[in-house]
Amino acid sequence: MRLENKVAIITGSARGLGRAFALRFAREGARLTVCDIHDCQPVATEIKAIGGEVLALKTDITSQEDTIEMAQKTVDRFGRIDILVNNAAALGGPEIPDFIKPPDKLTPEDWNKMLEVNVKGTFLCCQAVIPYMKKQNKGNIINIASTAGLYGSPAFLHYSTSKGGVMTMTRGLAISLGDFNINVNAVAPGVVMTETMRVLISEEAAKKLVAKQILKKSIQPEDIAAAVVFLASDEANMITGHTLTVNAGEYLY
Repeated sequence: MRLENKVAIITGSARGLGRAFALRFAREGARLTVCDIHDCQPVATEIKAIGGEVLALKTDITSQEDTIEMAQKTVDRFGRIDILVNNAAALGGPEIPDFIKPPDKLTPEDWNKMLEVNVKGTFLCCQAVIPYMKKQNKGNIINIASTAGLYGSPAFLHYSTSKGGVMTMTRGLAISLGDFNINVNAVAPGVVMTETMRVLISEEAAKKLVAKQILKKSIQPEDIAAAVVFLASDEANMITGHTLTVNAGEYLY
């Protein structure tokens, strides 16, 4: 098992990609803190059913108090923090209605909510775990970005801007934390048809996107989970400051 006895926090793990990450990490032997603004008990039950050890928390990543508590409770339970996966993010749906709109129609509220969750929230989670990782002189932070942050989509500029910010943050943190043997990387998925994405994109539109890819296959949550597990494992010890795109050749960078 590639993550045996490692302690990992996975944010936004109640559903979608985060749930897929949590289940894969558990199968790879990690001990887990799953946290979300939504109920994580169902995924915690799934993890226990496959023999995993798990702590479930309700965490608002935009709250510094919540993120500090997330890190402290993880250490209290497991004794250390080896891995942080910053998956929690705002995308669309009920949290941000009318997600797809041209730049001149975006409201300050649209913009602020997206950047508060995706940029500020990611930073606060990093800030919360860094002191523990520094004490250990070892750690691994993986930020979930998006290929939208590479090409700057005009249809949802606030989202693509936030994910571009996550990639810039990744590089800056990697430089800052290298002396403490802390790796910081990002994974940038293409379009993955999670529950939230199905609210935003029709099946017909999804098929058109697949047709534009070099690999004419739908990207599955497990494909992204495989990349995250690799970066979290000792096999990636000499990789830092990197953004790994998992997009079936949707765009080449």
